[in-house]
Amino acid sequence: MSDATPIRLLVSDIDGTLVTPDKTLTPAAIAAVGQLDGAGIAFTVVSSRPARGMRQVVETLGIRQPFAAFNGGSIVAPDGALISAKRLSADAARTAIALFQARGVEVWGFADDDWLVLALSGPHVDHERHTVGFDPTLVASFDGVIDRLDKLVAVSDEVDRLGEVEDEAQAVLGARANARRSQLYYLDVTHPEADKGHAVRALCSAIGVAIDETAVIGDQANDIAMFQVAGVAIAMGQGTDAVKAAARFVTDPNTEDGFAHAVGRFVLPLAAPPRTA
Repeated sequence: MSDATPIRLLVSDIDGTLVTPDKTLTPAAIAAVGQLDGAGIAFTVVSSRPARGMRQVVETLGIRQPFAAFNGGSIVAPDGALISAKRLSADAARTAIALFQARGVEVWGFADDDWLVLALSGPHVDHERHTVGFDPTLVASFDGVIDRLDKLVAVSDEVDRLGEVEDEAQAVLGARANARRSQLYYLDVTHPEADKGHAVRALCSAIGVAIDETAVIGDQANDIAMFQVAGVAIAMGQGTDAVKAAARFVTDPNTEDGFAHAVGRFVLPLAAPPRTA
């Protein structure tokens, strides 16, 4: 790897990558971020989560760089201030909501820093509450926020069925929105430029690092967009074959400290030499 472009920035997905399945940052993951800092490699995160649901990770790891929420729809300063936001058009939002309701899958909305649900007892509500660290708000419809939704999510434990809905959503929404799963049971709909490829480009610009000097790591189909633009792409060991095929390296699963191992095996050996004046 000595002839590769040196790495000055690592951008990591959170769920399925940086944290364990129970949403825990392991001591090894925390130590690995410290090693990056010691090697002069900047570190930040990109996630399908809302910014509010990323705060604990950002604070625990002492992240000093901008980070990206809603798959890149929002670029956020480390103190939580919103730098920029790309939201769904009202037309795209109405189309997606109608499709999801017609197919009988639950729908969530994220707007105005709130998580909006149509049923408090729906699938994965408790799981998401644990993930993001705050409670949902029950609403009768999304009409009141239809022009300022950061993200819609279709939720179902019927994985194959949600895959069919994903294909249908991509076809019916076309260029008006992105429709990609962030987990097997979550289908995210966001602004067409709210994907992790755009997110990494925006983060590189804000941090002042070239895209080819950036490494990325993730585990889901929505991470492939950043794999395609970064200098080095690393897939988690539990990722699908398609995700792993899109990466340069594959690390261990997130149940076996795959993030920390990736930092040690693939990122630190590519650390850029210190810049001279």
